[in-house]
Amino acid sequence: MSTPFIRNHHFNLIKNQANNLLNAIRTVADLRVVETVRSSVEATIVELFPEASEEQLKLLRAVITLETASDFQRYYASLEPFLTEFPRITKDQIVKLFPKNKKLSIPDLQSIDYRYVTYLSWVDVGSNKLFIVYERNGKFVGVEGRATPTNKKNYCFVCNKYEELALFSAVSKKRPANASPDYYKAVGNYLCADSRECNKKLTDVTALEGFLRAVLE
Repeated sequence: MSTPFIRNHHFNLIKNQANNLLNAIRTVADLRVVETVRSSVEATIVELFPEASEEQLKLLRAVITLETASDFQRYYASLEPFLTEFPRITKDQIVKLFPKNKKLSIPDLQSIDYRYVTYLSWVDVGSNKLFIVYERNGKFVGVEGRATPTNKKNYCFVCNKYEELALFSAVSKKRPANASPDYYKAVGNYLCADSRECNKKLTDVTALEGFLRAVLE
């Protein structure tokens, strides 16, 4: 039985690296350069999994054998059984993360393919609020804030891709000592208006986790 070990953002990075290799194969005439790219891609992928078993490393290192577009597609397909799912979360668990929202709108959790989810996010159109759920240190955390469409494309702070953005602004839970009762600090940044697309492109969780810390701690 396959033991999942590849997180969604790692899978995205593997595909990005493999696509770099495919592009080199297609466009670079010097075979020495192609082999250099091949070695670099292999090293970058392997470094993502310092605790990988020999069997897992063999699966990952198959990238160095690829030559055609069909080879690359088969490689991606071979990795999919090893994708770890975003932890399943229930409606009741989500409600507990956002206790002040008495009429919380929740997406259809049954329709989500959790293999391709790094963070769960949705917009409540009625309140114009955006909600993010993330698993951190074995526990779910939730952040909510105002979502303001920009109707413009730029770079998302989460996936760092050029996409249609929304300005997400959340109130930090951290309060300085002796703060006045009406004190608040907003933490804002631009992220993909479509979280599904963001999850497809996300290759590093550093920025996302930093934003969550800024809001929650």
